[in-house]
Amino acid sequence: MSFISILLALLLEQARPLPQGNPVHGAAREWLRWVGRNFDTGANRHTALAWALSVLFPALVTLAVHWALLWYFGWAVAVVWSVVVLYATLGFRQFSFHFTEVRDALDAGDAEQARAALARWMRKDAGDLPKTEIVREVIAHSVLSAHRHVFGVLAWYTVLAAFGLGPAGAVFYRMAAYTQAFAARPLKPSSQPVSTAFVEHSQNAWYMVDWGAVRLTALFFAFVGSFEEAVDAWRQHAQAHPHDNDGVVLAATAGAVGVQLDGTGAVTAGVAPQVSHLRAVVGLVWRTVVMWMVFLALISAARLLG
Repeated sequence: MSFISILLALLLEQARPLPQGNPVHGAAREWLRWVGRNFDTGANRHTALAWALSVLFPALVTLAVHWALLWYFGWAVAVVWSVVVLYATLGFRQFSFHFTEVRDALDAGDAEQARAALARWMRKDAGDLPKTEIVREVIAHSVLSAHRHVFGVLAWYTVLAAFGLGPAGAVFYRMAAYTQAFAARPLKPSSQPVSTAFVEHSQNAWYMVDWGAVRLTALFFAFVGSFEEAVDAWRQHAQAHPHDNDGVVLAATAGAVGVQLDGTGAVTAGVAPQVSHLRAVVGLVWRTVVMWMVFLALISAARLLG
């Protein structure tokens, strides 16, 4: 059931257009604002409650719907629910559209267009970046987005679905990521305030939620890329920066495709980023998707045979 759900969700997600004002994100944002207004008092004793309502409550609602559908209508309807949830939480189009836009501009030799596309994607000034740095930024932002929008979601979905919890893991992971990003965003004068305690709690909770997922992504990158170099870069980075989750994904990517992503080469071995590395990263991501499909198919077959 897990394999079928994810395969259908990936096919549907690839077919949809780039979301403009994603209604799912809008609903999540309004939910976090409501929780903040009513529970984020700035007191430490309320911080954990506010985070639990922000992240755990939507996951529990998803689980309750899954169990109700499974109980009253059977597994086929529950699969449809899982596909709907995965369709809403997976996000290939969140980064693939922008990645393709920058890559096409670089292939055409239009560095200015590539900088403009990168600036729109990352929402920061990229006017002075040399071509090598554009490629480096695109690779780093792409693999981190692929992890947060696809591979991390698949990891948490798979783990909790194996224990009969349906698609709750996908919602839990995406809400934890969204809550951390929402709390840490730069505030405008008109923005609803967020307490320092809630920001710190959401960041610490996100580190723990993402800890296992980033290492699973790094391991898959190593399997489908250059294994020894990926593991060595991962190990060196972990020793130098033991609390940097994002760095684990970047280090594994750098080793897997043989490119420097830290700008100094002190941790990750490889050559300076070139436009050709963008195709290598695309191949790395899609091979990882295929590996996830094989992995989930094996798990689903084992459950059916067992």
